[in-house]
Amino acid sequence: MLGAIRVANPDSKNAFDLVERLEERLGRPQAARFDLEYQITTNRIGVGITPENAITRYNLTGQVNWQLKDDSGATRAEGLAQSFTSWSATGSTVAGLAAEEDAAYRLMRILADQIVTRLIATAG
Repeated sequence: MLGAIRVANPDSKNAFDLVERLEERLGRPQAARFDLEYQITTNRIGVGITPENAITRYNLTGQVNWQLKDDSGATRAEGLAQSFTSWSATGSTVAGLAAEEDAAYRLMRILADQIVTRLIATAG
């Protein structure tokens, strides 16, 4: 079953990273029998604050609501993957932006791995 899943096309950087990891784990189907649809939500939260009210650390929380549908459009499996990553906001602006992008990339990989684990567990 897992090799026959077509993942919905990405429409954002986060979705691209999620789909990339899903396809690494599941492969790209030759003849898909199932469609995997998803909705990504992320939230950036400042968690480290200096006495001067400068944020020095962020958490990036994320969740993916996903549905596995068969050819008829019936939902065969569904779930919610959720996790978080963090990054330091100290240093230059460029370093902070790079750290934030890396945190988002790591988060999408974590969420994709959770989805694949759930698919494997329910495949039988």
